[in-house]
This record gives sequence, C-alpha cells and structure tokens, in this order.
Amino acid sequence: MSKTLRRVAIIGGVRIPFCRSGTLYADLSNLDMMTAALSGLVDRFNLKGAHVDEVVGGAVVTHAKDWNLAREAVLSTTLAPSTPGITMMQACGTSLQAAMGIAAKIAAGQIESGIAVGSDTTSDPPIVFSKKFARRMTEMASKKTVMERFKVFSGFRPGELVPQPPQTSEPRTGLSMGQHCELMAKKWEIPRVEQDELAYESHKHAAEAYVSGYMDDLVVPCAGVFRDNNIREDISLDKLATLKTAFDKSDTATLTAANSTPLTDGAAAVLLASEEWAAERGLPIQAYLVDAQHIGNDFVSGEGLLMAPTIAVSKLLDRNGLTLQDFDFYEIHEAFAAQVLATLKAWEDPEYCKNVLGKDAPLGSIDRTKLNVKGSSIAVGHPFAATGARIMANLAKLLDQNGGRGLISVCTAGGMGVAAILESPKAKAMDVAA
Repeated sequence: MSKTLRRVAIIGGVRIPFCRSGTLYADLSNLDMMTAALSGLVDRFNLKGAHVDEVVGGAVVTHAKDWNLAREAVLSTTLAPSTPGITMMQACGTSLQAAMGIAAKIAAGQIESGIAVGSDTTSDPPIVFSKKFARRMTEMASKKTVMERFKVFSGFRPGELVPQPPQTSEPRTGLSMGQHCELMAKKWEIPRVEQDELAYESHKHAAEAYVSGYMDDLVVPCAGVFRDNNIREDISLDKLATLKTAFDKSDTATLTAANSTPLTDGAAAVLLASEEWAAERGLPIQAYLVDAQHIGNDFVSGEGLLMAPTIAVSKLLDRNGLTLQDFDFYEIHEAFAAQVLATLKAWEDPEYCKNVLGKDAPLGSIDRTKLNVKGSSIAVGHPFAATGARIMANLAKLLDQNGGRGLISVCTAGGMGVAAILESPKAKAMDVAA
C-alpha cells in the first residue's frame, strides 16, 4: 500500500567557526569539531537526552581511526545513546547528501528526525608511508619473538620511510581541482576581474552578516574561536588584482588563492524532522526541504569537473515545474569564483543547454543580487564535508526571515553535483491564502 509522502521540515542548523588550515584548529580532530557542532545543535534546540532517529554525515579527509565518525560524535554529546550514527562521504556534497537521505526517510514515514553533519580538517591529514614499509609493519605485528620481528626488516632501506602526502588530484586525470577549474575558466572565457569581483562580494557579504548579528545563532564557539578567520573586512579589488595565479603560471591563468576557497577546518550540522516531531517539541520550522537531486558528468571527456550541478539543477527544475528564475535566494557553493561564473554562463548558453541539458532553450540568467547574499565559501571557508550543512542552515534561516523559495547548488570532486530546493512555511501559507 502506497503512503502519502510527508513534508520534511528543516528546524535549523549551527556550525563552529571555520578556520584556515594550520591555524586556530591545528590541534583538533574531525571528531573534536563534529562533536562541537553537534553539541551546539543540541544546546540550541534543547535536545539534551533526546533520541534522534539518525545522525548521518562524515568527513572527506579521514584517518583509519575515524571508522564511524558520526556514531562516535553522537556518543560524545548529550544526545541519547540510542541515537544511531552513520558515516558516509560524497566529497564536498557530503552533508547535503546526508540531509537528502534523512529527508527521504522522513518523507516516507520511516523516521521522524535526523541530523546531517559534516566535519573536515586539513590540519590533521593522514600521513602514510610507502606500501613496502606498511607491509613490514603489518607483518611485524604478527610476529611473537624479537628475532622474528627483526627479520621482517631484512633489506630495509631508509627511502621506505619517506612519507606519502595526501593527494588532492583527481584519480582519473591526475589534475587538481584548481587545475580543472582553470580549464573551465578558459573554456567559458571567465575574466580574472569577474572572479575577483565575486570574491570581493563574498567577503563583503560575510563580514556584514557578522556585523548585523545575523550569524549569532548560526555559529557556536569552539576552542575559544568565535568567528571565521578567513573573512577580510578590508578586502580591496586593487589588492586582489596584484595576486599571482595559484594553479597555472601561464599568461592566460586567472585563478588565485583569493578567488578560490582556502583549505579550511570546521564542522556544521542541521536538524531535519517531520512536522509532528517538531510540533511535539515546540520547535518552529524554518523551511521545508522540497526536493533534491544529485548526478555525475563525464568530466574525463571534457564536460568540466565542476559542471555537474548545472545538470542536477536542470533535472530538479523539470521535476518541480519551475524555472531558474522562480527563486528568491540562490546558494551556489563557491569552490572557485570561476566555477560559479561558469555555471551561470552555462545556464545562459543555448548550445550547452541543448547538448548537455537537453533543452530547447537556455535556462537563462538569475538576479545576481539574490546570489550568496550572506557570503559563501570563498569568504567563510570550505571544510569539505561541512559545506552542505552550512549552506542548508543558512538558506533555511534566510527563508524563515524573508519567506520565499531557495535553490542550493554544490559541486563535488569526482565530477558530481548536488542540488536542493527549500521553501519557507510562509510561502506555503501564502499559497493556501491565495
């Protein structure tokens, strides 16, 4: 027997301040930061001792000891121990994908509540040795006598101890994400000045969000840190124009450290529930998660590593009978300024929309004054797995304050895109009244 799908409420979210790698969180682990974000969420919504049906999320840069990060984080908070934790990863879309899975179960009536969470640190990366030395260590652990262990190291060479640093390049191409985005910037002819202008606006909007008090209930302190340390209130377009390119030293390169996201440490969490669960606890609903979509693209053949969100958004619009212009807010993750601008340009391009999206006409342009109005990843930072939850919590608050409908678009490594539509309860009320 089929069931009527229930609406999925977003109660709200919090995050800890995001910090540049190697700075204020240098001594914290993924577990430390995820626990801090979850604890902040518990405090904000009075969940001490409460059972939540699922906590789902993870990290992208992990150690072997992080075997079930979400469950260990739950056990480190005051949530009821009956709350299960599930660790998953989809690169930069991790916590948004986690929210999608939770939402599907709530909609189907399988669960009543869930928390999507993500944490990442590039200050504490896993450093491994060569495979040969690793095999020696594994074999040594199985030996019982000193002599047997000594024999394991027969033929040992010092070079085996050279550490293997974490790799950030795409396995299929050997290129870093920045190098891939440089190719996109060239293909879509995205000027350096436009990238710098987008970065400038991101910092200005994020700084204003703190000054206005908008961030007060979205950010909880951690390890004595009270705000993101990447935001530059005094940012200058003249200064941005002087910076050297970061991923390509040719004369045609345009990406710099300033118009790209920095390596960042941080964590974020967002609470989703059925309307009934929220009402029982007297928790106001900030927004509804209406629908979501994820997809991959053939970036190896040249479609662009970070262009999959263009496809995800197109499918989402079709399924919901909406146009690209039917939104009051757009939250497009700023992996790179060039990536955001290439996405916008692709939606306006007849050939791309026909050949890649299967459209008879372009999706069109958006009102740029509605884009990332409180800043985004270039300014606040991008702890990979935490960004989706950060964006969802931010958009839910915007809709709670202003009403309307919002679109989320997140690109990920591996040529994937994750997109979602959120809607304000006020919009629903207006629909009923009409």
